[in-house]
Amino acid sequence: MPRYAQIVMGPAGSGKSTYCSNMVRHCENIRRQVHVVNLDPAAEHFDYPVLVDVRELIQVDDAMEDESLKFGPNGGLVFCMEYLAQNFDWLHEQLDDIEDDYILFDCPGQIELYTHIPVMRQLVDMLQRWNFNICGVYLIDSQFLLEASKFVSGTLTALSTMVNLETPHVNVMTKLDLLTKRDKKQLDRYLEPTMQGLLYEEFEDEKFSKKFKKLNSAIASMIDDYSLVKFLPLDMSDEDSINDILLQIDTCLQYGEDQEPREMREEGDDPDVDSGFDG
Repeated sequence: MPRYAQIVMGPAGSGKSTYCSNMVRHCENIRRQVHVVNLDPAAEHFDYPVLVDVRELIQVDDAMEDESLKFGPNGGLVFCMEYLAQNFDWLHEQLDDIEDDYILFDCPGQIELYTHIPVMRQLVDMLQRWNFNICGVYLIDSQFLLEASKFVSGTLTALSTMVNLETPHVNVMTKLDLLTKRDKKQLDRYLEPTMQGLLYEEFEDEKFSKKFKKLNSAIASMIDDYSLVKFLPLDMSDEDSINDILLQIDTCLQYGEDQEPREMREEGDDPDVDSGFDG
C-alpha cells in the first residue's frame, strides 16, 4: 500500500502552519484522517495535533547555545536539518506504525533549504524509499506577490524548488482572505500572468538601463515559454477553496487510486439492473 505525503514549504510567514491547521480541520469535516509532522526545529507552537516533532530530536536553540558551534538563527536551522538528515532512522521509527498514512510535513521557512542545500532533496528521496507518494506544496503570501517584481521573485524561487526536489508540485497563493478589495481585483493578473506585460508595466520608466530591461525580458520569456509555475488561490475562510487545493494535490499524489478496484457496489445492488447498458 502506498503512503502519501505533502511537503509543505515556503518562505517564513507564508502561512505553512496555518495551512496545515486548516487542512487538518477541513479533512476532519470530510471524515478523512490526516496527520502533521513538524520538521521546523525553530517552531514555537501549533494549532494542530503534532504526530511527530523534530524538536524531540534537536532544536535550533541547541545549536545556537552550543559554544563550540556558535551558530546564529540561520546557521543553527541549517545545522538542525542536516542533523535530521543524518538521523533519518529516528524519523522512520516515528512514522513506521501509523495506520492512516496521509501526512503533512510542516517544513522550515528558510529558502536555502529548498533551493541549493540538499537536505530537503535527501528527505524527499528517503520518503520515497519508505513508499510515500509525494507532492510538494509551495506557499507564497499573496500580499507579497501583488507587485510584478516580487511576483517574478516568488515565481523563480518556486521554480528553483520544483527543479531541486523533482516531485509533483502545487504552488499556492495564500492569505487571500487578508487582501483588500482593490488587491483582489488585480488577482487575475497574477493567477494567469503574462510576465512580459507585468514587468513592462513596472519597469518601462527610462531610469532603468537597457541591460536591466533585457535581463527582465529574458527571465519573463523563460517563465512564459515553459509555463512551469502557476499559482492556485487559497482563501482559508472558504471551504470550497481549501477543497479545490486538496483535490489538486490528491490528483498529484494519485491518492486513493489503489482503492478504486476494491470499491464494491452496495449490498443488494444488481449491476445488470438500470445500468443503462443496452446489450
